[in-house]
Amino acid sequence: MIRAAYLAAEEFQVPLAAELDRRGARVVAWHGRLALSPDPPVSTAWALDTWTDPREVAVSSIKAGADALRALQRNWAAYQVTHFRRMALITERLPPLKPRPLVFPCLPPSGHLGAWTLLDADRMLASPTKTSPFVNGEVTFVEDRIGPPSRAYLKLWEACVRLGAWPGPGDTCLDLGASPGGWTWALARLGATVTAVDKAPLDPAVAAMQGVVERTDSAFALKPEKVDWLFSDVIAYPERMLSLVENWIGSGHAGRIVCSVKFQGEADYPAADRLAAIPGASVAHLFNNKHELTFTWSRPPR
Repeated sequence: MIRAAYLAAEEFQVPLAAELDRRGARVVAWHGRLALSPDPPVSTAWALDTWTDPREVAVSSIKAGADALRALQRNWAAYQVTHFRRMALITERLPPLKPRPLVFPCLPPSGHLGAWTLLDADRMLASPTKTSPFVNGEVTFVEDRIGPPSRAYLKLWEACVRLGAWPGPGDTCLDLGASPGGWTWALARLGATVTAVDKAPLDPAVAAMQGVVERTDSAFALKPEKVDWLFSDVIAYPERMLSLVENWIGSGHAGRIVCSVKFQGEADYPAADRLAAIPGASVAHLFNNKHELTFTWSRPPR
């Protein structure tokens, strides 16, 4: 019996499998990037999406498959690995689901969404509930291919959408490891005041944006100061990022924190676990991440 299924991002099955093993969640089979487990769902950082209530359903025909899904609920996202034609025919019998790229800033979808796939031609796995409101956990945006100096801004956008909050006019932001300026560009576009900290210079077009101030300094030498938002895309070992985050949270000077936790080779799980254990924090592998996790934290209300 399959009691949970975990969807890995492309090329990230290995860190997900290691995390599930460490958390005592057995993986009895892989269906594409979907790890199938006989154990109850556990919290994971490396899964784009977790199917929390999967049921195996016999599918004697296209109509039977669609009817089985409609009997459970209305909206379904398909995860296709094989039997593409059969899955397409079942999908045609379901209410249409046509996700569009998001226009940032925006909140995540609020509608209920389940997930399903065909394990075999006559056997379906369907979960009426899952952890991500996005189809297969994939968060895509209408991109700006002219303004930003890199595509790094997409993971900042995704982190803010998941957080349900972003800086605005009047907010002060500190962007650590800012060069060449993808995150600074995104924050300045929102109307926030941004201090960009890096030993390397910003892209000149970003440096010239209204509200942007450059500071030549090391992210780790900087003493905490009063800011509404602390951002960091610094390349550093997870333990060093953990120390930086703990220092800023302990100072009481940051209202919210969004930072990348980058890995070289095997993931540093103890550091990631300690980050996730901080009250008010979340650690996740975003759709727009590479070999990194994203840490978000909001100061608890007083």
